[in-house]
Amino acid sequence: MSIRYGLLALLRRGPMYGYQLRVAFEETTGGTWPLNIGQVYTTLSRLERDGLAVALPESETGQRPYSITDAGRADLDAWFTTPVQRGERPRDELAIKLALALTTAGVDVPRVIQAQRSATMRALQEYTRLKNRTATPTDLSWLLVLDAMIFQAEAEVRWLDHCETTVVRHARTTPPTETGAEEPAKERAR
Repeated sequence: MSIRYGLLALLRRGPMYGYQLRVAFEETTGGTWPLNIGQVYTTLSRLERDGLAVALPESETGQRPYSITDAGRADLDAWFTTPVQRGERPRDELAIKLALALTTAGVDVPRVIQAQRSATMRALQEYTRLKNRTATPTDLSWLLVLDAMIFQAEAEVRWLDHCETTVVRHARTTPPTETGAEEPAKERAR
């Protein structure tokens, strides 16, 4: 998700100035995606430039609220109805880390997997505690964000279990090299 559409969605609620948008964005996402105020104002400038938002006159306190335009509503509606493409996902640092661990001599791959599994399990427990503390109908957006975080953590644990099993199975089926030394992955899987 881009900040652009997050701010447009918030502006659809009504005119807001930068700080209000920042607070509303963080409240809606449960603080999982903190924004700095510079990002907010840079994005507002681009939205105004692109005709998707318009700056309103300054308030008595010197704040300049913004309002969504009809073009902004149409762009936001198109975004809401367009599925997220899985090919556009950001790089997965954990997958890259494990791939590199497997191909780097001297790395204890099962230890890398176990360290990540432990960290993910701690995060999963924290997400579950947060969900139990905030389970009210008024916090529906935050609860859905928490659910997504819980499901992603559960999937990561399952994937790590799969990786560990695959590494062990591979180590058992990989023959020694010509010099008689075991493959690095086999050594790490012990």
